[in-house]
Amino acid sequence: MRNQPPTAGRRLPCCAYRRRADVADSNAAAADRRTTWSGACHGTLGELFQGPLRHAGRTEIALVSFPVDRRSWRRFTADPTAAADAVGPLPPGERSARAADMFLRHHRLAMPPGRWHARSELTVGAGMASSTADIVATLRCLFRVFDLPYDRRLVVDTLSRIERSDSVFLDEFALYLSGAHRLVRRLGTAIGFHTAYLVEPAAVDTAAVTPLLTAHYRRNEARYADCLRDLLAAFAAADPLAVAHAATRSAALSQQALPKADFETLLDHKDTFGADGMFVAHTGSVLGYLFARRPSPALKGELSAFFHSLGHPCSFARAGYG
Repeated sequence: MRNQPPTAGRRLPCCAYRRRADVADSNAAAADRRTTWSGACHGTLGELFQGPLRHAGRTEIALVSFPVDRRSWRRFTADPTAAADAVGPLPPGERSARAADMFLRHHRLAMPPGRWHARSELTVGAGMASSTADIVATLRCLFRVFDLPYDRRLVVDTLSRIERSDSVFLDEFALYLSGAHRLVRRLGTAIGFHTAYLVEPAAVDTAAVTPLLTAHYRRNEARYADCLRDLLAAFAAADPLAVAHAATRSAALSQQALPKADFETLLDHKDTFGADGMFVAHTGSVLGYLFARRPSPALKGELSAFFHSLGHPCSFARAGYG
């Protein structure tokens, strides 16, 4: 029964894994198999920390990203009706297309004919790691299209050739050097928060503000070092309240360099709503409250009304792990 769809859950033979010279043969062999592969990557609600860190004799920008259950998705559907010698398209998005091209060149492969589908729950330019998540989701999809084992080192190497990034390719908290693309310390999955947040309308160009940040970090290196020390100790103790306190300090330091219009107002009302701390996208426009315990429906209503009074919708999300 040649045109019957494959059984759900069954690991499929790849219709696209071939060298460039074998495009025609593999396309013909795939003609009776229409299937879809998918890759996904979570984004962030900014960071719990961003600041300077001395590494290998240089000062690097270090992050502890704040992962959130909002994702970028990339899907590829093969087309069995295409000509036998057809080569498929690269994915949408300049950086995702560059990543896909690097992947194909590295493995000496060609895309099979088909269609890409892109969907993202991450706001672009807000500090939610939307670009990095798009790239990682694209690469994860390609590993599945070509039935190749996932290679995290290749993902990191690809990212390093395209952009400064954070650690969304990991499924745990981490201290990560965004420019050097180096994992400094794993911080585990014991910490999680409920969040209420807003996204201010101004988009931030990360590359454009890097010189400003670098100068700010030089002036405040000792304060950032103290904040990072306390944050790492809080993670080691699996203490969410201490993590929230350190994250608030990092957010306040960031306000001195890249101020957010609503930060001071949210900070002034933090205790009113019983929030345990604040977080921001240090080079973005996301900011909000941290709650170690789930806010009640009544509190969510109060938060929503408060954010609305500031001119913003209030979003709620579970972030981190724990």
